[in-house]
Amino acid sequence: MSVVGFDLGNESCIVAVARQRGIDVVLNEESKRETPAIVCFGDKQRFIGTAGAASSTMNPKNSISQIKRLLGRKFSDPELQNDLASFPFRVTEGPDGFPLVHVRFLGEERTFTPTQLLAMVLSNLKGIAEGNLKAAVVDCCIGIPVYFSDLQRRAVLDAATIAGLRPLRLFHETTATALAYGIYKTDLPEHDQLNVAFVDVGHASMQVSIVGYKKGQLKMLSHAYDRSLGGRDFDEALFKHFAAKFKEEYKIDVYQNARACLRLRVACEKLKKMLSANPEAPLNIECLMDEKDVRGFIKREEFEQISAPVLERVKGPLEKALAEAGLTTDSVHFVEVVGSGSRVPAIIKIITEFFGKEPRRTMNASECVARGCALQCAILSPTFKVREFQVNDGFPFSIALSWKPDSQNSEPQHTVVFPKGNAIPSVKALTFYRSSTLEVDVLYIDTGDSQIPQKISTYTIGPFQPSKGEKAKLKVKVRLNIHGIVTVDSAMMLEEDVEVPVSSVNEAPKDATKMDTDDAPSDPSSGTDVNMQEPKSADTTEGATAAENGAQDPEEKSVPMETDAKVEPSKKKVKKTAVPVHELVYGALPAAELEKAVEKEYEMALQDRVMEETKEKKNAVEAYVYDMRNKLYDKYNDFVTPEEKEGLIARLQVVEDWLYEDGEDETKGVYIAKLEELKKIGDPIEARCKEWTDRGSAVDQLVYCINSFREAALSNDQKFEHIEISEKQKVINECSEAENWLRERKQQQDALPKFANPVLLVSDLKKKAETLDRFVVKDTALTQI
Repeated sequence: MSVVGFDLGNESCIVAVARQRGIDVVLNEESKRETPAIVCFGDKQRFIGTAGAASSTMNPKNSISQIKRLLGRKFSDPELQNDLASFPFRVTEGPDGFPLVHVRFLGEERTFTPTQLLAMVLSNLKGIAEGNLKAAVVDCCIGIPVYFSDLQRRAVLDAATIAGLRPLRLFHETTATALAYGIYKTDLPEHDQLNVAFVDVGHASMQVSIVGYKKGQLKMLSHAYDRSLGGRDFDEALFKHFAAKFKEEYKIDVYQNARACLRLRVACEKLKKMLSANPEAPLNIECLMDEKDVRGFIKREEFEQISAPVLERVKGPLEKALAEAGLTTDSVHFVEVVGSGSRVPAIIKIITEFFGKEPRRTMNASECVARGCALQCAILSPTFKVREFQVNDGFPFSIALSWKPDSQNSEPQHTVVFPKGNAIPSVKALTFYRSSTLEVDVLYIDTGDSQIPQKISTYTIGPFQPSKGEKAKLKVKVRLNIHGIVTVDSAMMLEEDVEVPVSSVNEAPKDATKMDTDDAPSDPSSGTDVNMQEPKSADTTEGATAAENGAQDPEEKSVPMETDAKVEPSKKKVKKTAVPVHELVYGALPAAELEKAVEKEYEMALQDRVMEETKEKKNAVEAYVYDMRNKLYDKYNDFVTPEEKEGLIARLQVVEDWLYEDGEDETKGVYIAKLEELKKIGDPIEARCKEWTDRGSAVDQLVYCINSFREAALSNDQKFEHIEISEKQKVINECSEAENWLRERKQQQDALPKFANPVLLVSDLKKKAETLDRFVVKDTALTQI
């Protein structure tokens, strides 16, 4: 079983694997620890990761990056529209209102969803992990931002399915960082809580969490974020500054050239990193646009001035996280900064002033999320024994259910099922009283984030038919699963049939309906029963109930909770009937479309593999041409006739010209045939050289065998006295015969030039030595020789 953690960054990704000795970050094909999150579409194949980054400069309109910003968001989203202005590739609105990315691939225009693009990135990361582990990778843990909505979480799971992965958990990046920090701490207090603030400033977003640690556990106290505040915003400030400056000084408008924009953005990112360590830095780009070289210069103070609107937003998430945790800055013992954008000195200054203490960098700013995800995967995996450490994560939003009661013209009612900070995972059971099919909406409420759509999904519970014609009692199980996705798992209709006397009031009812919460945590809030009832109406007869799924009424006594069963004087036999539940998730990928996406990814992966193999064969032909030509003038010069040499060199030149002209774009089979054609001429020359090189040692080995056996047969040593003289004579005769054969063949070989086919082969020499050895030892009486 694989134990792998993936950190899906907006700009780059990191893969970590768990081993018996700890967590290792895996190197990609270029021996780098970070892999760009880029998919570049070419005429024949895709280039993903490091290959995509190398191709992006020459093919910007078909190079897709920042895929996380597109995932699970409506095309009309204002933040998405703001992002699209800086993307070199084309994005349009799809039929469902979500973005579609347009690229030119395999010679035609194609569209891909962000989910498909993320699946391509995950497939590349999966290949990196498999290459390192030398085994198939399926089970994994994927890091996601804490602000991801239900739809975005589902999109990540769909992308993982398309890539052939099975995530054991979608793990909040803030929680992964907290786990990587705390699990190795051996000095955590047993009773007092150690509060640590984690500030993660990534490429495109800022996340703040405050975590309480005790020995063997962590508890997430609060989350806060700004989904559009990251390192790229500082890059953008520099980009706009220099774009305006170059337009004024050099009369060039980089906005009119996609490649120039990309090159300037890359240069601005490097400039930002230089300014993090130096008070000033230059900017030089050759042939940026219109064959003009550009130069620029900026000081850190000026950089901070043009970045002031961005820096002003840093304090917001810090204040919100502290307020939600109910702590003061004095109560926060340590502050840890992580993320690629946290290296900007101005950000560190703001954090220091806010908390009144210097932030620490005890963790690897780029790798902590991947390491935390790998640790979580190891905890969930049965193949690893991990130090006991409890992770109490909290859900960052409040989830409510909304429905319409049976009463005519009644207003929709709702109740909060999973309040903000609710434990993950969690299960709750709700009781409804209905006479007809029930529709329940799952909603976000009070998120304080206008970018998150309120309605998540709608569940249709029914149809059902109560046997007594009365309103049915429905027990509905709602789950907040380990990925942070809310679902209505099941619905059960409960009907009381026969009253059975109870001998003791303390006896628990055997058939009492209880909600199964085996997979929920031990937290009391994780599994609860809630009666959903309305107050009794005026015309309700005594003893009957008019509860119709109204507002939550914990004081309602008409239908007691199961926990009251022990004080009842009697119990009733309960008949349970499963009620169908139909799910509609707004914006989710239908199962049929997901299956098609899996097939498309397989086809594209196959095309990529064929093209890679074709390039390998083409490179093999090219390498053979250069290698053989060099050796003909050097190593193989004595083993080929002048006519052969001249003919082969001419043939090699023809193939080389063909490679760069008509053979530039051929199939794999053509390259294989071309290489075999050359080898038919070159292999005999190579064989003659190899025979000449190896012949000396083979002759020496045969001579050694002959002399050794002959010396033993002629020896008067006591250990050979038991052997008959006739047997010894046979050995001597066989040695003489082998010696004569060797002398005769060697004379023939020495008379031949090196370019002639040899008559004394190394294989024949080895075979002769083996034959002599078998003859000597075949008789048990001669084994000592």
